[in-house]
Amino acid sequence: MPSSLIYLGIMLAVICVWFLLFKRPVYEAVFISFLVLLTVTGTWGNVWTYVEKGLSTSLLYSMVAFVAMSILLTKTKIIDSCIAVILSLLGRITGGAGYAAVIASSFMGALSGSGPGNVMATGAITIPAMKRSGFPAELAANIESNASYMGNMIPPSSNIVAAMGAFTALYPQTNMSTGQFWIVLWGIALWFILQRLLTVFAFCKYYKVKPMTKEDLPNLKETLKTGWQGLLLPVIILLPFILDFALKDNFFTDRLGAEGAKYLSSSILLFIGGISAIYACLIAKDKSVVKIRSLAKMFSDSVKTISPAIAVCVFGYMIGELFSELNVSEELGEIITSWNFGKLGTVLAICVITCFMGMVIPGSSLVVIFGPMFITTLANVGVDPLLAAAMLPCICGVMCGITPPLALGLYAGMSIAESDFSKTVKNDLWWVALQFILQVVVLMGWLPILGL
Repeated sequence: MPSSLIYLGIMLAVICVWFLLFKRPVYEAVFISFLVLLTVTGTWGNVWTYVEKGLSTSLLYSMVAFVAMSILLTKTKIIDSCIAVILSLLGRITGGAGYAAVIASSFMGALSGSGPGNVMATGAITIPAMKRSGFPAELAANIESNASYMGNMIPPSSNIVAAMGAFTALYPQTNMSTGQFWIVLWGIALWFILQRLLTVFAFCKYYKVKPMTKEDLPNLKETLKTGWQGLLLPVIILLPFILDFALKDNFFTDRLGAEGAKYLSSSILLFIGGISAIYACLIAKDKSVVKIRSLAKMFSDSVKTISPAIAVCVFGYMIGELFSELNVSEELGEIITSWNFGKLGTVLAICVITCFMGMVIPGSSLVVIFGPMFITTLANVGVDPLLAAAMLPCICGVMCGITPPLALGLYAGMSIAESDFSKTVKNDLWWVALQFILQVVVLMGWLPILGL
């Protein structure tokens, strides 16, 4: 058996035992698997090199900034007012609460880049609204969880930061800007948002769902008065990337030179989270929440929320460096290539592999450890490497949150909806199948993608 498969099997076995059997946090499982791999491969002498690599990437600090920003947006209730605006606009049409859940969760994803966080933040409002409109509890749970997990593929998710890092490592001479990468990601996300809206439409017809009642509808005038400033947050986050994409060659390069434009592009990730957080503090209705002492307490109380997500990424980078030295990813790529499946077969194989591995390995770690191999393997059969990189957050970060048995988004939605486990899982399989099919369609290049 190839050594790469042995090392991969050891990593998966340790994570499964530590996470599923001992019920310990997933970041502990990933770290323990790293220690076991060091022992098995006899590479303890290089441990500090792997640690240094894991901590030295600038992308890590971008992840911290965006996770902290999402906590700030949630605590200041800015998200609640934005969701109320969306509900007041869409709730009056048939199945409007379901459409509002998809749009609101996509909106939240553009702000926080979180999966389970989206479910808890938006689901507390949208799931009760859906149930009162006639949505079965299991459908309400799945609409919210499947829409919320798009936060893992909509900027500024940590999965996206990791995917961009994988692409630039493989193609260091590329002229692609950060702005272009984000535009492509949004171009992909629009298709998945449309797919979820159409799925909601079909289920609404099947279950004969009704519009929200006037009593349940938020007042549009009042919600706009209190929430319009929050609606500008996606603009503040996305505008620098759009300008970077549109003006890099004709404006920034002419004034800053090629190197200057390149560094300006790469620095956007480092400051946009801070700018958005400052804007959130300025528009917060309750100013006591954004006082220095309150902010310090907010973030100190949220350390337990921030640390696991960042720890998983750090340990994932460390395993990625170890696997890179052992040529694990390259060997796995060669094995998949040797199957001679052709373009469609390879795309199907990669989507199946990421689906099953995502049940055990967090999406961000999957991107960090195996992202370069997935990109290279797909590129070898004719998939645009930029498209392959931009799809990593989708095939790695989304499927892991909606596919049983480790579907964290599904369980979060189920807990809010108080839905039956069996019915919810059966309904979820429709969403998983449609997600899988669209992944294949996009990777095959059968749909036009903005930015490509």
